[in-house]
Amino acid sequence: MAATSLAALIAGAATVQQIRQHHAKLLTSGRLPSLGPILLRRLISLPSPHLHLAQRLLLSLPSPPLALFNLLLPPLASSPDPAAAARLFVRLRRSGLRPDAHTLPHVLKALARLAPGSLPLAASTHAEAVKDGLDCAVVYVRNALMVAYSACDQPARAMQVFDEMPRRTVVSWNTALTACLDNDCHDRCVGLFTAMVEAGFEPDQTTLVCMMSAAAELGNLPLCKWAHGQVVARRLDMTLQLGTAAVNMYAKCGLVSYAWRLFERMPARNVWTWSAMIQGFAQNGLAREALRLFERMKGASVAPNYVTFLGLLCACSHAGLVDEGRQFFHEMRHVYKIEPMMRHYSAMVDVLGRNGRLQEAYDFVMDMPLEADPVVWRTLLGACQMHSSKDCIHIVSKVQERLLELEPRRSGNYVMVANIYSDIGSWDEAAKARRVMREGGMKKMAGESCIEVGGLVHRFISGDNSCPEYDRACSIVHELNLNMRKCELIDRILLIDAE
Repeated sequence: MAATSLAALIAGAATVQQIRQHHAKLLTSGRLPSLGPILLRRLISLPSPHLHLAQRLLLSLPSPPLALFNLLLPPLASSPDPAAAARLFVRLRRSGLRPDAHTLPHVLKALARLAPGSLPLAASTHAEAVKDGLDCAVVYVRNALMVAYSACDQPARAMQVFDEMPRRTVVSWNTALTACLDNDCHDRCVGLFTAMVEAGFEPDQTTLVCMMSAAAELGNLPLCKWAHGQVVARRLDMTLQLGTAAVNMYAKCGLVSYAWRLFERMPARNVWTWSAMIQGFAQNGLAREALRLFERMKGASVAPNYVTFLGLLCACSHAGLVDEGRQFFHEMRHVYKIEPMMRHYSAMVDVLGRNGRLQEAYDFVMDMPLEADPVVWRTLLGACQMHSSKDCIHIVSKVQERLLELEPRRSGNYVMVANIYSDIGSWDEAAKARRVMREGGMKKMAGESCIEVGGLVHRFISGDNSCPEYDRACSIVHELNLNMRKCELIDRILLIDAE
């Protein structure tokens, strides 16, 4: 059969099985070097390409050009096995080819998905980009570098890449904002936004979602209202993503009524929107409202995700709903087939521990299918401190032993243990815990709190009386304490507006 006819047959192949048949013909006829690239392009263009077969086909070609590697790298980087893209990149380099601007963004995307273990390869890829001049010539190479470094928990490197960019786009700014947000650099995120506007760039939806998320984490209510005002002032549509960010923002800042109004007015909601509102209710002490909203969510045929159940367990913990907490944990695993994360286990320990079921909480930790991390053990230790009695000493000693193995230098663990022993009158044990701290050179971290007044954040540190108007603040706290003692307990405060 003529090469043109065979090429036409390959172009018309519609299934992987037909591709395999053509591959066999090319192998037996010796035409794989000439027609193999056409076969590879057809295989990758299929609606459901067989990427493993495509990779084998590529590597079987004699001296495949860079263009074929660039053709296969994007689907591999987005596949369930991004490591395959990293391995293919290594093969590319070993074959003597130099990556170009079409190669690196997809390789870096795969490395970001493989983070944090992919940091060495990300750094060497960065070095190659600098050596070949690609980091300055092509803006989206640097954008991809920022994403990779951020995913590898290297925000300083990500921001260095951004600071050294000779040219930036809105995507570059948004990538830098996201890197700050993902690595808890929320103040830097706000500063970057200001710099972005001053540089003449027009914020888009992604920009303002980042700003709302940063404002929520900072708990800065004026900043929250300002970020929401930017959406209105710039006449941006309140899309699903923006609406969800706004609901989350107001809920985290304690304005549940604002969050609820936005939630109710949204024309469309997804699982993240429902979960943000459920978490908002839970974190603000409205457990029953969170549970009722979950029932409404199921009635709307929206399947919950892992965040939804974190909110529900949080609600059960604060409201003392132990049976409901057990039920939700069971539903998550056995009804919705969501494998619990460490945070879910910690939340379930909190549900049991806050309600004084210390032995049950300890047994729950011991029965976990994975090794409990320090947060889980600290949660249990905190519950022991809340319900300290001589009955829980055997649990305290076991938890202390595990925390000593996992966090031998964390002073807060020793402080909690010493306080528990002090509460039950075991002064010798309390002194022993403090002596271990002292001999180990560990110091108790001073407690601190922050309050926002008039757009400024004021920080108070335990034992520090050097702040302005310290005496006046203490006087007001004393008066508030006296007045609160006179007030009757209120069963429930309605935080949700009627409308």
